[in-house]
Amino acid sequence: MAEITAGELLDVEHAGWRALCASRGGTFYGELMLPDALFILVNGATMTRDDVAASLDGAPGWDSYELVEARLVPIADDVAALSYRATATRADLPEPFTALMSTVYHRVDGRIRLALYQQTTITH
Repeated sequence: MAEITAGELLDVEHAGWRALCASRGGTFYGELMLPDALFILVNGATMTRDDVAASLDGAPGWDSYELVEARLVPIADDVAALSYRATATRADLPEPFTALMSTVYHRVDGRIRLALYQQTTITH
């Protein structure tokens, strides 16, 4: 089995952000997340796959996003983490949302699946 690459995971992250921009993140992440996967958000909330799938479709979409400083952390041939800085804008927010993101992925039956996602606030 081929090792997980940074490019492969960045493609998945961009697909997720495009789904969030189109207000269909629930469908996208509901299919991507492993059954016991978690989202840990910048506000301290923890969401299960079912929580994410139920809450993100129809949520206000992001108008734009940018991912920079991506770094791959290999864990095993079929497991890797990707970290990056994300900045996203939306008309209803007074300032851009900026945070550090870390996502752990596991290749299962040849398919990349999300195991754990965490946002970290950037303080100045």
